[in-house]
Amino acid sequence: MKPVIILMNGAIRLDDHPALARARDTGAPVIPVFILDDASAGAWRLGGARRWWLLKSLSSLQASLRKAGSGLVLRYGDTIECLKALISAADASAVHMTRSYEPEARKVQDAVHDLCKDLGVSARRFSGNLLLEPEQIRNKTGGIYEVFSPFWRRAQELIDDTAPVSAPVQLRAPENWPVSDDLSKLELEPKPAYWAEPIAAFWTPGEEAARERLNDFLKGAVLGYKDMRDYPATDATSRLSPYLANGEISPRRIWHETMIAIGGDKDIERGGNWFLRELGWREFSSHLLYHFPHIPQRALKSKFTAFPWREGHDEKVAAWQKGMTGFPIIDAGMRQLWQTGWMHNRVRMIVASFLVKDMLWHWRTGEDWFWDTLVDADLANNAASWQWVAGCGADAAPYFRIFNPITQGEKFDSRGAYIREYVPELAELPDEYIHKPFEAPAGVLKMAGIKLGETYPKPILDRKAARERALAALATTRQDS
Repeated sequence: MKPVIILMNGAIRLDDHPALARARDTGAPVIPVFILDDASAGAWRLGGARRWWLLKSLSSLQASLRKAGSGLVLRYGDTIECLKALISAADASAVHMTRSYEPEARKVQDAVHDLCKDLGVSARRFSGNLLLEPEQIRNKTGGIYEVFSPFWRRAQELIDDTAPVSAPVQLRAPENWPVSDDLSKLELEPKPAYWAEPIAAFWTPGEEAARERLNDFLKGAVLGYKDMRDYPATDATSRLSPYLANGEISPRRIWHETMIAIGGDKDIERGGNWFLRELGWREFSSHLLYHFPHIPQRALKSKFTAFPWREGHDEKVAAWQKGMTGFPIIDAGMRQLWQTGWMHNRVRMIVASFLVKDMLWHWRTGEDWFWDTLVDADLANNAASWQWVAGCGADAAPYFRIFNPITQGEKFDSRGAYIREYVPELAELPDEYIHKPFEAPAGVLKMAGIKLGETYPKPILDRKAARERALAALATTRQDS
């Protein structure tokens, strides 16, 4: 039998990989292939953090495939040209791929279909990265859901209990392997190299690590997930987002294992159902991107088209990026992002609100920064989340909802443990002033070894004035519904 090429892009795993499983079941030789096509990705070429993760992830995938008696063919360049050469070299009969929902990737997959048709080769797209395909969910009028709650109620009615497909123990290898590029040719090493050192200490990429993290979460933190997930100093979340973003674990595997853990256990049920709801938000974002492919660049709500957001880059944006705004919860979050490639979700909302509302900077500025620095950077989640905070997206926060970084910090990090970890120059401040060092008496600052403007910055803006400015700008978008 002629070999089947499996494009591993978007699903860097063996478990619950329908495209791979179908090829294995044919009995034909299987050729796993990964093509890094930076040019076709356009503005959404993988950012630095994701490139580091991909480097480690592909290395892990190579090891897994070797255990299954197979291998991985790597190519860097134009997908169609690379695939055309591989089909010829392998005399392949088919190309299987996992369906993508991102605009540029969809164009590439359409082009793959056209190429295969021209060559007389079968081409098939398989699900694998969503619980439900975008065509499956419509509201009562046949339209697209733009509010999460009804979307999720309907989705839960449609999600079936089909078990994930287990990873193959053995894959039939071709008699002759096509030539593979070396992993180094993909140019995934961070530059400068030191940038990835703290991230490497915090994460272990790969499919095996993803399953371990899921199992650990379901044995422990899930119990208090609903109540504790908003507290950044507490390890109460799954931290599975980078594994999902990089295709190392499927949402169906997560759903299946969580439902088994819930079973009849009332203690797990509360946290488990709320955890699955967060999986639903990921689903919702992907459906929005599929139906509204412009959202990474333009507001979903047209009334925000002329909104007077600032654009470009200045010293205040740089201060936000570096965690030097003078507002401790903001600075802790931005430093956590730089040091670990990840940020707690509650803090993501706070720092995003600060940028787009307090600073009145365009949400795309934040979207671009997160895209480059998050190990879990996902085009759908990133765009939908930034638009949600800015008030211009689906099911968005009301225009007047402006997170106060002081009260948010006091509510969700009352003892300042999170701030003390990531803003150590404030560690000696008493709890009373840890969220507002600019209000601390001179004697308290001196005892804590802090000189505002020297060892820690003064606030880059006046929050009261910033709030009034934001409300005035946001009021221009009001329209009767």
